[in-house]
Amino acid sequence: MRSTEIMRETRETCIKLFLSLDGGMREIDTGIGFFDHMLNSFAVHGGFGLTVHCKGDLAVDGHHTVEDVGIVLGQALAQVLGGKRGIARFGSSYVPMDEALGFCALDCSGRPFLVFDAPMPQPMCGQYDTSLTVEFMRALAMNAGLTLHLKCLYGSNAHHITEALFKALGRALCQAVSLTANQEVLSAKGTL
Repeated sequence: MRSTEIMRETRETCIKLFLSLDGGMREIDTGIGFFDHMLNSFAVHGGFGLTVHCKGDLAVDGHHTVEDVGIVLGQALAQVLGGKRGIARFGSSYVPMDEALGFCALDCSGRPFLVFDAPMPQPMCGQYDTSLTVEFMRALAMNAGLTLHLKCLYGSNAHHITEALFKALGRALCQAVSLTANQEVLSAKGTL
């Protein structure tokens, strides 16, 4: 099983996260309903098992919760992939969500970088601040060692735009972490 469990506690958040790249249970509770929905969509469309329990300082706002979950999910992904031997490495996906079209391309390169081009037409989706999507994606990319490109090609509803991006991320990551017949690291250098 390609899985791991991580616990992280700070003065702002307490997170327990389990990730399985090969499927499994999904149970997500961060205290932010819309964010839970996005993480579940990511896991469902990636085919991942994911449990997340987070107690954050939501009396302040959702920033620490969303960013810290991105940090821990990135750490879990890096831990599970290890030396990245035998994985496809690259993945990409377009996902339509009503009027919105989201795109994700990524490389499990070990060289973290984020390009995020997805303006949000509305500032909030329920209790979720839409400006936190880029914060989550940055934390994920930096801690997982992903080169991550996300773009909304068009869309007028922040809920649809955000959901298309999370689903595209799941689908692209599913491709990238899929096992190949070749058990070598997919790099001309021989290492990532």
